[in-house]
Amino acid sequence: MANAKYEPRLKKEYVERIRAAMQEKFSYANEMMIPKLDKIVINMGVGEATADSKKPTVAAADLAAIAGQKPVITRARNSIAGFKVREQMPIGAKVTLRGARMYEFLDRLVNIALPRVRDFRGLNPKSFDGRGNFAMGIKEHIVFPEINYDKVDQMWGMDIIVCTTATKDDEARALLTEFSFPFRQ
Repeated sequence: MANAKYEPRLKKEYVERIRAAMQEKFSYANEMMIPKLDKIVINMGVGEATADSKKPTVAAADLAAIAGQKPVITRARNSIAGFKVREQMPIGAKVTLRGARMYEFLDRLVNIALPRVRDFRGLNPKSFDGRGNFAMGIKEHIVFPEINYDKVDQMWGMDIIVCTTATKDDEARALLTEFSFPFRQ
């Protein structure tokens, strides 16, 4: 991303085609009301962190390869004796993507990773939170091409939350459908 004029393919598509389609479908009063992508949060919880303290570091390295950005190690807020978790123990990693990295990740997610998911029948169209944000889970992080399958000793799942500026779920669903999210019918 050394070139200052670089623009992701999906961002260009949003500006040229998707905004006009959303304006036509919902007939907004002005251009600023058209929903857009705000951020993507990727969270990877590592349940085995209680047994081996190196697991969150390995998960964070994989997450950095997938997102193209250094993740933050998440720590336990309070102790839970039943799970052998102590306060401030590292239990996962998360990363928040915005701007060009967000569009690049979304492009790879929709066009490369989701088609590689085993027994994939489409995303659940009801996974919206009521405020225009979409959450989904992936059971195996190896569906991303950045992860070398031969070097993976353990598979982790991840939560991906796509935050939009839409105020209603149907607007957000229409926006993500324009970004060619494969929702179930």
